[in-house]
Amino acid sequence: MIISISNNKGGVLKTTTTTNLAGVLASYGNKVLIVDADSQSNVPLCFGANPDDYRINLYDILTSNVPVEEAIYKVHKNIDIIPSNDSLKDIQVDEAKTKTRPELVSLFKNKIYHLKERYDYILIDTPPNLDSLTGNAFVISDYVVIPHQPELFSMRSLGKVIDNILECKEYMNPKLEIIGVLITLIDGRTKVHNEFIQETNKDLDGYDLTIFDTFVPKTIEFENSFAYKRVPLTLSKRSSEYKHVYYDVWKEIEERIDKKVKVGN
Repeated sequence: MIISISNNKGGVLKTTTTTNLAGVLASYGNKVLIVDADSQSNVPLCFGANPDDYRINLYDILTSNVPVEEAIYKVHKNIDIIPSNDSLKDIQVDEAKTKTRPELVSLFKNKIYHLKERYDYILIDTPPNLDSLTGNAFVISDYVVIPHQPELFSMRSLGKVIDNILECKEYMNPKLEIIGVLITLIDGRTKVHNEFIQETNKDLDGYDLTIFDTFVPKTIEFENSFAYKRVPLTLSKRSSEYKHVYYDVWKEIEERIDKKVKVGN
């Protein structure tokens, strides 16, 4: 199964969500691959690795004949990654010189999709925009989770993300489904957050989508685990009142996928 974690706005916990969900899946004994499709290259940092230390990365795979297997690195038991670097931000310009739009958004399909047979789950951490890399992720994904911060600037972008996913579903990947919108960086004491959550629910009604029941709170705990334990909080051995959050999120994801499968059948 391939799941993209996507939003065209930065700072909404895409990488935090991707790596912590990977931790949940790995703790259950699943073999997981994380594709870091964001040129900021933050996924390795979440596991205490330096992205600049990797000799081959996603950019090399997409722009040359190097086998993707040479860009796969183990960062934890049951978790491998394909890292990125700064060059990835130029791929749309570089590859557009020789490729059509359909070819440009089929790079992952040609280079990465076959890895689906080797892993129980592939998670794609997409960039904070709707460029060709995000399109590539949608073309090979089964599902998309949209992290969303309940604030004014995020509200405007949410519809664009959903519309982009639905466009990809119509023209490129008919099996693509949105699992739901994951509210992140929530402060329940803040009145404006509650108001924006209500507004988000209203906006999603038109798409027949809903937000997750589980909210990801605004806390330093996730960042502290990356910085001091060199693993996502879901893999940390120390106790934390927030450690269960992404386990609850994954439980919801499973329930929602199961419901979609039953409806589809």
